[in-house]
Amino acid sequence: MTANPNLISISTAVPEHLLLQDEVADASRTLFGERYGAFDRMASVFHTAGIRKRHSVRPLEWFREPHDWKERTAAYLEGAQALFVEAATKALERGHLKAHHVDAVVTVSSTGIATPSLEARASQRMGFRPDIQRIPVFGLGCAGGVSGFAIAARLAKAQPGTVVLLVVVELCTLAFRLDRLTKANLIATALFGDGAAACILRATEGGVAEIDGSGEHTWPDTLDIMGWDVDSQGFEVIFAQAIPSFAEENIRPAISGILDRAGIGMSDIDRFICHPGGMKVIVALEEAFGLAPGALDHEREVLRDYGNMSSATVLFVLDEMLGTRLPDRSAMIAMGPGFSASCVSLKRVA
Repeated sequence: MTANPNLISISTAVPEHLLLQDEVADASRTLFGERYGAFDRMASVFHTAGIRKRHSVRPLEWFREPHDWKERTAAYLEGAQALFVEAATKALERGHLKAHHVDAVVTVSSTGIATPSLEARASQRMGFRPDIQRIPVFGLGCAGGVSGFAIAARLAKAQPGTVVLLVVVELCTLAFRLDRLTKANLIATALFGDGAAACILRATEGGVAEIDGSGEHTWPDTLDIMGWDVDSQGFEVIFAQAIPSFAEENIRPAISGILDRAGIGMSDIDRFICHPGGMKVIVALEEAFGLAPGALDHEREVLRDYGNMSSATVLFVLDEMLGTRLPDRSAMIAMGPGFSASCVSLKRVA
């Protein structure tokens, strides 16, 4: 019987530019206040989002001017490659491995388009072998970190002994739009940050956690809940329905079904490791899973210090938890466009 894959190491990386929430709120008032009639009513989102600071590939001043698709793509390619190399290099170092040991790389990103994909662009700087397997993944949004983790785990299990590198890079701030006077754009401006995470997975002894189950659930007729609209200026965020209320009503049976198919009961889970999409989402998840208020403490800390970095965020939470002590069994969860939920079951390695 093929051994389950293990998480060998994990790392995170953020760009150099710091966005303090109070400064972003002031800048937004200057940029939107007189042009957007609903600004005063919605401005409280900057203070209720639970965010103190975030990181960005561009300084705050950059966002005061309009930028077209070409400029945003150039910023994405430069920033995403740098974060890819930083996160991947740290994960390899923590796993006591070199880039030439990597047999396959799964690259997850939904906040920019790169063809050739990011791992190809970073290959020479990293020192990957010419025969490395490349699996770029686009379009999973906030669920991409968990789904990408599951894809990497399946690759590791299918080819025991191979080293699989997962790199998740999201530059959400590049979706800030001066030309869109909408509720969704203002919420994105108050929530989004940039960051990357990398993991090494391998079906071998050792590591910090064993992956013993994963799955996804897509709800029908929900394409309009979350996603991108694309025009000559770039991506425009879509938040068409109340995601917190949808999560509170629907997430538990979906996750229960995923775990059940893996032979795991909800009562077996000691800790849910959740993507902190926003403070209201965190509260909704606590309600949905019957957790005490404040139970998702690491999620709140990551949201406070990094904002919503889309698919990378949940891996920041996992890294925080590994810095203390991972419970005997946990379930890593995220929701994304589709509308969908992804789940991975983790068992702590003694």
